[in-house]
Amino acid sequence: MEKMFDLELTARLLGLDFVQTALLAAAVLGLVAGLLGPLIVMRRMSFAVHGTAELAFTGAAAALLLGIGVSYGALAGAVVAALLLGLLGSREHDRDSVIGVILSFGLGVGVLLLWLYPGRSVNKFGILVGQIVAVDFADLAALIVSAVVVLAVLAVIYRPLLFASVDPGVAVARGVPVNVLSLVFAVLVGIASALGVQIVGALLVVALMVTPAAAAARVTASPARATVLAVVFAEVAAVGGIVLSLAPGVPVSFFVTAIAFTIYLVCRAVAALRSRARPGGPAEPAEPVVSAPAARP
Repeated sequence: MEKMFDLELTARLLGLDFVQTALLAAAVLGLVAGLLGPLIVMRRMSFAVHGTAELAFTGAAAALLLGIGVSYGALAGAVVAALLLGLLGSREHDRDSVIGVILSFGLGVGVLLLWLYPGRSVNKFGILVGQIVAVDFADLAALIVSAVVVLAVLAVIYRPLLFASVDPGVAVARGVPVNVLSLVFAVLVGIASALGVQIVGALLVVALMVTPAAAAARVTASPARATVLAVVFAEVAAVGGIVLSLAPGVPVSFFVTAIAFTIYLVCRAVAALRSRARPGGPAEPAEPVVSAPAARP
């Protein structure tokens, strides 16, 4: 327990180059996850994020076996998964089954690739739960470039994408290319999921991609405020998780998920208190409302 809260040891470790690199990577990941998260929650894509992360795991395992950068393999796997989910799961009624099929296949292939890998088991474990010591300058550079691409594309499509997320029927009637936007957004989610593999691991990417946004949605119905809160929550979880994991040497994914879950519980409590303070008010925040003229692309 003393080691868990050893501030002196934590301060010393914070001065190491690889820790600072990991913190910067976590900050970039938190920004991307926080910006995409509210749209993921609004579009009910939480399960899709999980499926995409599993294919990122498969790509990372293939990269590990081939001796190339894990981050590049995770990125390739996640993008392939996003394209498959976007193309095969375009119909809402069969989306969950498509995700389940792709997820299970990806996991099976990933397990086989890890079994074939002859190297240290710690590298295999790191793909699943994260390994901050593996984040070097090259990985950080790739992460930053990928994040810039995601944010740039999101800035271009955000307004019509938000419109299509809030009211897809009206968006189609007004000529918004809903299917194209869905596919592009799926690819952005895939890239963001791949960015989280080395920080929190493929199994727990959903903790940063969904939980902060779900927490923000509990306390506000405004898309803008929800996005700001989701970014703050994701940054606290990602950066705070790494800082707390330094002294005890526990996998960072535990602290990231614990912080994110705690924030979610607090936001649920705040929402419940607000509901009790307003007699006759809704138990949960209403769905975000965007008027058609304002959301017109």
